[in-house]
Amino acid sequence: MPAARFHHVIDWVFDLDNTLYPPEARLFDQIERRMTAFVMQALGVDRPEADRLRQHYWQLYGTTLAGLMHEHDVDPAPYLVEVHDISLDHLTPDPALRAGIAALPGRRIVYTNGSAPYARRVLAARGLSGLFDGVFGVEDAGFRPKPDRVAFETVFARAGITPARAAMFEDDPRNLAAPHAMGMRTVHVAPAPLPAPHIEHHTDDLAGFLARLRM
Repeated sequence: MPAARFHHVIDWVFDLDNTLYPPEARLFDQIERRMTAFVMQALGVDRPEADRLRQHYWQLYGTTLAGLMHEHDVDPAPYLVEVHDISLDHLTPDPALRAGIAALPGRRIVYTNGSAPYARRVLAARGLSGLFDGVFGVEDAGFRPKPDRVAFETVFARAGITPARAAMFEDDPRNLAAPHAMGMRTVHVAPAPLPAPHIEHHTDDLAGFLARLRM
């Protein structure tokens, strides 16, 4: 049973996008369009090339922003404001998820490759405000993105997290490799399981998974 595997956990770390809201909300469709527009303007390229670069940087560096900073010295602050200026109308409160998170023993943390202000907007739209002891964005990792282990180490040090007594919930399997290597319990939150040595648990129903931890 999952509960027995988490009895030692006192720090619960949650990704944001497609983890604390369902992928069906398709928020990232909006973010990707704004990323492409930013790349077009910043680099003076057309839309197909901007889309290609956006995907290339995501695969190579972990985020489009990391690639823009590394290869073009782009200022991250305007980028984070611009790409996260999206509508949250498709998000609705999730009382079951709120109850599951609220019942977890210890501290609860959000850690996203997006910005912390954007994360707080999403949490409010999902009815999850006031649940978390810390909300950390890519800016809190010195703009190093997940899956870079240094990014995790930076945020965990700021949050005072001991990985051996923590769990990580993520939709992107790449972002579970470093937490697993650091000794954390890892949970892949996605529609379909992905067998991998660094993924210990999978769920397509985060609220249900958290409820089972109380059994």
